[in-house]
Amino acid sequence: LGTPRPINFEYFGYNKNLFCIPKHYEEDLERVFIPHGLILDRTERLARDIMQDMGSHHIVALCVLKGGYKFFADLLDHIKALNQNGDKSVPITVDFIRIKSYCNDSPTEKISIVGEELCTLNGKGNLFLSLFQDIIETGRTMKALLSKLKDNEPKMVKVVSLLVKRTHRNPGYRPDYIGFEIPDKFVVGYALDYNEYFRDLNHICILKEKAKEKYKI
Repeated sequence: LGTPRPINFEYFGYNKNLFCIPKHYEEDLERVFIPHGLILDRTERLARDIMQDMGSHHIVALCVLKGGYKFFADLLDHIKALNQNGDKSVPITVDFIRIKSYCNDSPTEKISIVGEELCTLNGKGNLFLSLFQDIIETGRTMKALLSKLKDNEPKMVKVVSLLVKRTHRNPGYRPDYIGFEIPDKFVVGYALDYNEYFRDLNHICILKEKAKEKYKI
């Protein structure tokens, strides 16, 4: 369960003219890499896998902001539908944490964790915690967050990531659930950003190199 849908190294995506792209981004994107409909279909399957694995335990769903908010919202919608229409239901509470680990297209030396109070977790034992992340590249961010969460002594922690990038910079960390495993390309859209731009793009797309200069800080 949670086995990713792999995208091979020869895959270049789709011509962006086949999709609805906001005009203000048309010149900045090379290709549509993962269409919105495919993301939603894979997310629905992940919701089923998570529900099956968690049984009837109370789940604390922790969204890693900002890039994970769309994936988080859509996946919870699918879980909510399963709760309403399935034979069993799982109580869920939500919390949010913001992590800043990139400047332009490069990881920063320091990982900044904002919103460390995590009020949903305080004073509760035997937590079944699910972390929802947009993309894992080096694994540094998730390892830092998991280390921080040890203070809350969760009974079980499961990490759900929409994307995992195949790169030599990752020493081997893999989350428990993966939406798509992708080649080492810089992608934006579906809440993944480049310096806060492109979060409002439905599809996951490959960013042109010249666009990086345009939006560089």
